[in-house]
Amino acid sequence: MFKTTADNSIVNVAVPSISSRLDASGGELELVVSGYILAYAVLLVMGARLGHLWGYRRIYLVGLALFTLASLACGLAPDAPTLIVARVAQGIGAALMVPQVLSGIQLNFDGRARARAMSYYPVALAGGAAAGQALGGALISLNPYGTSWRSIFLVNVPIGAALFAFAVVRLPLDEKRRRERLDVSGVLAFTTALLLVVLPLMLGRDQGWPPWAWLSLIAALPALAAFVALERRVDRRGGNPLLRVRLFASRAVSWGLGAQAAATTTYAALLFILALYLQQGLGKSPFYSGVALLSWVLGFGLSGPLLRLLPAHVLRYAAPAGFVLLGSAFLAIAAEGLLFTPQGLPLVVVLGCGGLGMGVGFSSLIGELTTEVERDLAPDLSGVVSTNSEVFSAVGVATFGTLYLALVHADDAESAVHALRWVTIALGACALVAAAAAHRARALR
Repeated sequence: MFKTTADNSIVNVAVPSISSRLDASGGELELVVSGYILAYAVLLVMGARLGHLWGYRRIYLVGLALFTLASLACGLAPDAPTLIVARVAQGIGAALMVPQVLSGIQLNFDGRARARAMSYYPVALAGGAAAGQALGGALISLNPYGTSWRSIFLVNVPIGAALFAFAVVRLPLDEKRRRERLDVSGVLAFTTALLLVVLPLMLGRDQGWPPWAWLSLIAALPALAAFVALERRVDRRGGNPLLRVRLFASRAVSWGLGAQAAATTTYAALLFILALYLQQGLGKSPFYSGVALLSWVLGFGLSGPLLRLLPAHVLRYAAPAGFVLLGSAFLAIAAEGLLFTPQGLPLVVVLGCGGLGMGVGFSSLIGELTTEVERDLAPDLSGVVSTNSEVFSAVGVATFGTLYLALVHADDAESAVHALRWVTIALGACALVAAAAAHRARALR
């Protein structure tokens, strides 16, 4: 989880260096960043289903091996097209690995042991996000052995090899089961539907939201409906659908996933917007921006160990309470903007509170979801949770990022503060929607 989360963001730091060393065009740089995310987001559900059909341990090891070899290919890439292909392969490897993490926790732990295992989940996510911001810049600046940007990929190779050896020894063996076929028609239908959603969200903003982006988003609705109908038919006939849509028959699960979607939207949007606000609006350095955002990431990471200390009767209300704290942090930033320019220690403290709220809400919500579903639905939930995060991260950046850029009329502090104020009000409202949905999910359990 740490490795894949870090690689989701670390390449952004290296874009200028890649551009100069490989003479890459703007479109090629965009594909270096988005190729990984696209393959990762689209194939997560398939990765979860493959783990169920062919063994969680086996698919995890295959994904880890592919991710590590693709990292080596990235580090040795002689040109931009090769780097793009290797980044896509990295995303495929990540999509095979990540769903097995949550599935493995659901299948191998119960009670307090599961709660303890789940407490490490946000730590890995937060640690990866922090490493993506800090480690990438440090490696490129240090330029070990003249590797420049290549070091951010090559560092994955020894880590991946060590992790592979450790996993072979420590991961439980897969249960023996009859080898079953993958629902290829479901994979194609879901991939098509998700591409229609993710591609315009990733590329539309930079291109000024051309007609094809809107047409793609509109076409996604019937494509998703067709996928659901196909999966229901496969399930009724006793087959193995890519996604068992009866997962959503539980209203608690549906409301919980809705809460996760709303909260994730704000998380990704803030990381994107705050970097623009601090660097372009206030003229701060990338280092300053990274340090300011670390309080948010570290607050998120502290939530897992904190939740383990809470008694059961308090833990029941942790998800909605966490999202209320998250919404309050956004509104506090907006209030700061009315009085003075949000920056320095006041901003760092509020961001830390917001990250803690996000972590508490997210961690407790995922913990509730994993106990709500049946054992045989573990891969379905794992794939949906991971895909939900990726898709709504893109939604958040596209929606609130566009709003921020529309409100900024000049690269000066006053305009940036004005834009940040209105965007954080909107983010606060979205976080409170997540709190209401999480409360509804808890009431329906």
